[in-house]
Amino acid sequence: MAIYSISNIEVKDWAIYEEYMKKVPKIIEKYGGKYLVRGGQILSDDTKWQPKRIVILEFPTKEDMDNFRNSEDYKPVAALRHKAANTEGFVVLGYDG
Repeated sequence: MAIYSISNIEVKDWAIYEEYMKKVPKIIEKYGGKYLVRGGQILSDDTKWQPKRIVILEFPTKEDMDNFRNSEDYKPVAALRHKAANTEGFVVLGYDG
C-alpha cells in the first residue's frame, strides 16, 4: 500500500535549501518515491493553519520510505535540510479501496 509523507517546511537559509533541493530528487527516486507536491502555491481556505511550504512524497510501501530515510545516500542530504529549514510533518498510509 502506498504511503505519503506530508511536510510543512519553513526555510531559514535558501542557499543551503536550494542545494538540498538539487540533491534529494535522485535519492527519492532511487527508493521508489516521487513528488506529488513540491512547494506549489498554497491557497487559503477557512483554516487558521498557515503553512509555509508544503511537500508531499509518495512511496510504494512503508519499507521503501524507511529505506530512503535511513539510507547512507540521504543522511548527508538530510543534514542540509535540517540546517536550512524547520520541518514538521507526518506520514499517512494510502487508501486501499
